[in-house]
Amino acid sequence: MEKLGIQKVDLGLPGAGPFHIGHIDAMLAEIKQNDFQIRPGCAVRTMIGDIEPLVELQAKHEMQIQASAFLGTSPIRQYAENWTMDKILSTAEKAVTFAVDNDIPVMFVTEDTTRSKPDEIKQVYTRAIELGADRICVCDTCGHVTPNGVTQLLRFVQDEVIPDAGVKRRDIEVNWHGHQDRGLGVANNLAAVEAGADVIHGTALGVGERAGNAPLDQTLVNLSLMGVIENDLTLLNDYMRKAHEYVEVALPRNYPVFGADAFETGTGVHASAVIKAMAKGDHWLADRVYSGVPANDFGLEQVIRIGHMSGRSNIIYWLGKNGYDVNDDLVAHLFEVAKNQRRLMSDDEVNAAISAFQAE
Repeated sequence: MEKLGIQKVDLGLPGAGPFHIGHIDAMLAEIKQNDFQIRPGCAVRTMIGDIEPLVELQAKHEMQIQASAFLGTSPIRQYAENWTMDKILSTAEKAVTFAVDNDIPVMFVTEDTTRSKPDEIKQVYTRAIELGADRICVCDTCGHVTPNGVTQLLRFVQDEVIPDAGVKRRDIEVNWHGHQDRGLGVANNLAAVEAGADVIHGTALGVGERAGNAPLDQTLVNLSLMGVIENDLTLLNDYMRKAHEYVEVALPRNYPVFGADAFETGTGVHASAVIKAMAKGDHWLADRVYSGVPANDFGLEQVIRIGHMSGRSNIIYWLGKNGYDVNDDLVAHLFEVAKNQRRLMSDDEVNAAISAFQAE
């Protein structure tokens, strides 16, 4: 994450117990030992008991640890919990005051912001800012909002809420946190960037509650292609593989950019164009002639496969790439085998077909 230029990381939820605190402690030690620039934080309920471990950890590791203090504000949550606005404001005041008094930087998080009433959002953020929170997080906790809604909400927060709290926009860090329930996590992240948010949240592979959080990887890819960031993302594929392995979340073959099929071409017309670009020695062109994402930018490459829609050029290229001598009879044999397949052939299947031909 450090090498990818990711600037902030949430290390966990200390309120979940000693097991989680131990893991947070170990990750803080790793950050300090390697002098990483990534800024650590932890999600905490607006409860003093959740924030107290951060006071101890901050003193131990001699680095600031952001308290991402979250509190539900939507009418539906208020109804379910039998909360009143007075209760919400009182809870926020106690937590923010304790954190600020103990030199813990506070990001005040309104859960379910996108389904909350504007005047109530304004009340809660204003009080948190008055008490010393210099970071706020606007949340689409239930994956409810569309990109246009993101734009309107962030304009409201930046143009009305922050100025009316008596501070300048540049003095408050505005975060955006989205979810994937409607499949709009990445689109909403991009809308948040365009609307002026300072920090965008995401997780590798979109790991998270229900349908998941906004995918960090796809957000980085799009921000890079849009020219918003200049991070070196050639290690992003390695990061994704490690996330897939460690958290045991599926990485579908057709997952954008990092799925096994993302840069594979089996159709004859497509493959022919890519191969012709490669023959020119123009890898820039080969990476773009049939792909909206240049594979090389993310540590990957175009792959030519053989299947029932392939042409002879697929087969000739594959044979050369894999060290085989190319001859017309072998190409004709593989062409016939491929036409009887229902899908792309794996390398092992192509090798087996070649072995069968050579044994005849």
